[in-house]
Amino acid sequence: MGAQQSVNAGKAKVDMHLDLTHMLCEALLLPPLRSSGVALSHIVGRISLKHPSLFGRSEKLDVILDKGINDSNVVVAFRRPRSEWLSQQSFVIQHSMTPEVAVHGFPADNFTRSGSRGINLSRLSFGLELNEPATSNWTSGTSVKFEHIRPVNNQGRSIARDHDGFPLTCSGNLHDNMIILKQESGYADVNDNSFLKVNFQMEQGLPLVPKSLTFNRVKCAVSKGIKLGPTFLVTSLTGGSIVGDMAPYQAFAIGGLGSVRGYGEGAVGSGRLCLVGNCEYTIPLAKHLEGSIFMDCGSDLGSARHVPGNPALRQGKPGFGIGFGYGLHFNTDLGQIRVDYAMNAFSRKTIYFGINSSGGS
Repeated sequence: MGAQQSVNAGKAKVDMHLDLTHMLCEALLLPPLRSSGVALSHIVGRISLKHPSLFGRSEKLDVILDKGINDSNVVVAFRRPRSEWLSQQSFVIQHSMTPEVAVHGFPADNFTRSGSRGINLSRLSFGLELNEPATSNWTSGTSVKFEHIRPVNNQGRSIARDHDGFPLTCSGNLHDNMIILKQESGYADVNDNSFLKVNFQMEQGLPLVPKSLTFNRVKCAVSKGIKLGPTFLVTSLTGGSIVGDMAPYQAFAIGGLGSVRGYGEGAVGSGRLCLVGNCEYTIPLAKHLEGSIFMDCGSDLGSARHVPGNPALRQGKPGFGIGFGYGLHFNTDLGQIRVDYAMNAFSRKTIYFGINSSGGS
């Protein structure tokens, strides 16, 4: 469920938003993805402050605070005005605190959910983002940022090792530092009968400060949709690779909503490589009601053993998973209500329940 309220304060505008998404497992409210123990764990409140002209020259300031039961995220972005044909510059500072269950969480209930080991990641970053002017169907962006990552326990104290004594960072210390150059390109061709979308991301860790991580991380996602009479078929393929220095939390996690449904977050596996395929066929049932059938599959391509500390292998994750099921989508004035019923390779069933507010982020 979602709710939003806007307040004008002089030239600044304050938006407050509340959104709720959670998972039901076999008709029972169970701890979703992060195993928080309460259904309220996925309530996220947002406060957004926007100033259109901070210094009187159309400089834009955006401050966003997202706060949930288990995580938080603060973003401060300052944008200077530039001509439309030039790259738009943004100076961004961000801090987040999130439970780390995708890699270090343990699979429970035949891999339908991931339980927490009490490991959280504190991320502090600052840097410059450049967004190129959109040309035809292409978009492009480049960023360079410094990132400081610190594993902490549930009490907020820094920790260097997991419950089995393996390092949580690449350096083996209480934190990792890295300077990341990121290039992202997107292509979208959309019409009434079909669409094609491609997204390519590449991150390069630069050895510009002592003990900083040097790596190359690539991820590419391609999705294709085709209208077949009144129905619609969507297929997608996502792949990724990372070479060089690596901390366990950088592994590609497979499993969960948006990956392989029927499994908990990261419950299929995590590795230096990943390959995930999705296929969904949607059928209109009524004016505001659609039905769908889907199949997801994903694999770490045998790369889990190359992740420092082998967290996926120690947790007994299979490294390959397949899920399939069906769903109902209700389009309302408040947004889309989506219910998906999925079953994994262990014949365990999961119901995903999502409400996306039309005034969402």
